[in-house]
Amino acid sequence: MKHKLTKIGVSALCGSLAAVASAQAGEMTVKGGATATWVKGSQTTNGNPIGMNSALTFVGTGELDNGTAITYTVTGADKAGYTSGSIALATPSFGTINIVHATGGSGLGGYDDKMPTAWEETWGNSVGTSVNLQKGVGSSSNIQWVLPTMMGITTKIAYAPKNDGAQSNDKATSGAANSEKGAGLDIVLDMVPVEGFNFWVGGSKTENNNIGLTGALHNVQDHYEANIGLTYAMGPISIGAAKTGEWTGYIDQGDVEYYNNLMYGVSFNVNDNLSLSFAGFESQKKVNKGFTAQMDVLSYQAAYTMGGASFKVAKTEVDNAAYSTAVSSQKEGTAIALSLAF
Repeated sequence: MKHKLTKIGVSALCGSLAAVASAQAGEMTVKGGATATWVKGSQTTNGNPIGMNSALTFVGTGELDNGTAITYTVTGADKAGYTSGSIALATPSFGTINIVHATGGSGLGGYDDKMPTAWEETWGNSVGTSVNLQKGVGSSSNIQWVLPTMMGITTKIAYAPKNDGAQSNDKATSGAANSEKGAGLDIVLDMVPVEGFNFWVGGSKTENNNIGLTGALHNVQDHYEANIGLTYAMGPISIGAAKTGEWTGYIDQGDVEYYNNLMYGVSFNVNDNLSLSFAGFESQKKVNKGFTAQMDVLSYQAAYTMGGASFKVAKTEVDNAAYSTAVSSQKEGTAIALSLAF
């Protein structure tokens, strides 16, 4: 449920935000949620199992004289005062321009894992996997252009002047963060040929320079990422699969040269309240001309919703976590959650 921010019972904050909204002839709303969890895992030290996430999302909306809709979104989650923000300009004819700050959802980053699940992604668990995801420029401050949909195809182009994984405050730069990284460009084609079917293909290129993090010369090539996948929903059943790859551009002895990932999932809505899912994630990386052990992650999940409250459980099994065959890398864990939406 959305509430006008001007209804928050703090008069000073209320007054200032109301003044801003009035001056811009727009509206500021706020919504939120909270999740409490209880987790237990093997091959780890289980301390206090109780965790909590609380989140507030502020959304400001307005409209320019030419009909362009403006949306500003700020999210605070995981105990952080500020997690991510974005400004969206939705034009009547030329698509939507997004200025993205730490959301991770633009370009290829919006497709890092779109598999259907009852709760979280396969790797979003308490046991720790060190899964490497293909995000393109999504982890850096970037600008995205979403072109108007034509014949069921939506084209997304995202650009970061320096794809260094950093975000800056206003009137600031990211400085020397990940100094070997240069400009990054993502292109994604998102296709919906028939109702219920979604197919996408995307790629990303980031320039790599010859200066390593230590300042020493480092032999590199450009960094490439790719993602191809699909989901299909038919009645209460949704299925999906995707293949992703990443060529790091690092070619010196001991460098990780390549990541190879496969993900899949199926979910079933038993009724309006209960959802069940099963999903898997497979990953290998190539180091020194050879592949490591394959990491396998399996997750069984269930979610039951009653109004604004949801009860969720995930049972996760990981073989060769962090690409290691050590006994300590054979893990399993269980997470139970109560989520509230306001």
